[in-house]
Amino acid sequence: MPPKEEIEVIAHILGSLDDKIELNQQMNQTLEGIARALFKSWFIDFDPVRAKLDGRQPYGMDAETAALFPNSFEDSPLGKIPKGWEIQPLDKIANFLNGLALQKYPPEDENFIPVIKIAEMRKGITENSGKASPNIDGQYIIADGEILFSWSGSLEVVIWCDGIGALNQHLFKVTSNKYPKWFFYHWVKSHLANFQAIAASKATTMGHIQRRHLTEALTVVAPQQILEVADKEMSPLLDRLIANKLENRTLSSIRDFLLPKLLSGEICVKDAEETVAEVA
Repeated sequence: MPPKEEIEVIAHILGSLDDKIELNQQMNQTLEGIARALFKSWFIDFDPVRAKLDGRQPYGMDAETAALFPNSFEDSPLGKIPKGWEIQPLDKIANFLNGLALQKYPPEDENFIPVIKIAEMRKGITENSGKASPNIDGQYIIADGEILFSWSGSLEVVIWCDGIGALNQHLFKVTSNKYPKWFFYHWVKSHLANFQAIAASKATTMGHIQRRHLTEALTVVAPQQILEVADKEMSPLLDRLIANKLENRTLSSIRDFLLPKLLSGEICVKDAEETVAEVA
């Protein structure tokens, strides 16, 4: 073991990485909260429409943007929604691709990609993660920034940022060719509590939802012009959140790489300090 003084320096170096990781996590909580509040205000509570109905200027909105919103409501299966807006099932605003039974696609010699199951959605890729052939259909290979939704067991929605992996069964990859990522991500999140309640009511050891529950989950879709304006606010928030998650993955790798090498003396403290200063 290094001398006590050197161990304290090592702890300070690695602590700098931990502090940066924690800061990014806190920032992401703030970004998620801001995005959720804006989405709820515009697409669930319809605050701009209610303001115009009351003869008020929508809060924090310029006149040009406010003019895009109607000043009245109409009946729908979800109750009153802004006039001219549409009701769409959740599985019409996004595609839900179920994963593969990846035990049927074992690794080929030393060539493999890690398997993404519910455990990986929570903890990321680990040494215990399964391995699958890299030659599976490309649509089942997950990249950073994609939305994953576990529809059985522990129902969760995550923005995946732990590297290339293979989509296992019981998970959906959620995509859309028509709507922006933030839009269907927040709609899935909005229905998540109900989906979890459905799964919990199943008299099985592993509760789940079915495809029909995606159809029964309704969403409110604004006209394209409003979606485009919202995208200018929402997409940068999502992009920043993804960038922070990816940075944390890099910082964690650097920390885990440096620790044993610093303790063994393979890397000197000065070199480690310079490396950490560049990233943290």
